[in-house]
Amino acid sequence: MVDLSKQTKFASEQIAENLPFTCKRHQSLLRRKLGNSDPQLQENKIQNLKIACPTIDGILIKPKQTFSFWRQLGEATAEKGYLEGMQLSRGEVVRGVGGGLCQLANLLYWMSLHTPLEVVERHHHSFDPFPDENRTLPFGSGAGVFYNYIDLRFHNPTDLTFQIKVRVAENHLKGAIFSEKETPHSYHVFEKNHRFVQKDGKNYRENEIWREIIDRKTGNKLNEELLVKNFAEVKYELNVDCIVCE
Repeated sequence: MVDLSKQTKFASEQIAENLPFTCKRHQSLLRRKLGNSDPQLQENKIQNLKIACPTIDGILIKPKQTFSFWRQLGEATAEKGYLEGMQLSRGEVVRGVGGGLCQLANLLYWMSLHTPLEVVERHHHSFDPFPDENRTLPFGSGAGVFYNYIDLRFHNPTDLTFQIKVRVAENHLKGAIFSEKETPHSYHVFEKNHRFVQKDGKNYRENEIWREIIDRKTGNKLNEELLVKNFAEVKYELNVDCIVCE
């Protein structure tokens, strides 16, 4: 782990022009069916993302610098134009000003896993609130954020400069991480051992998130590492046939 003391050098400079090499691109749907939640909260989330994205778009993470989600965004307040959206808090889905910004944190975390950036602070959700609908990433590959104590941070241990680009399009939140030079490795992130289990009358979902590190020149796999083990209570009804009882 990197020491995140007062000596931490935080990324802050933003430029409009993209750095020349692409590390990772990803996009996520802005509107998905999420149980019986109010669709207006998703529209509010989109407005919140439109306010938040410019505070990050184009930011440079120079060698030995650390990116901090909340240090860059600041507090999401009604005075800044943020609306009530969906938030996950203490095992429940609640309404809150600035809700929905986890989608941006999820995107940033997923993209960072495909780079040499080191994740030094990341919090996962302790429960699974909605069944999969148009999910494209493995369960548990997101990041929870809550101002001002649950942050997402990653550190640049290399001698290269990286850049984050994010924007809200018509139907997707779009993002990319660029670098000033081509990195020597590429990355493949995937899940293993996914299952639903029942314990003490409650249902849980678990899996593992793994990453392959691949030599970009030869295509050879250099290493395979476990990144995250997930175990979260399921808050929706499950098909009994898919549950393992313990």
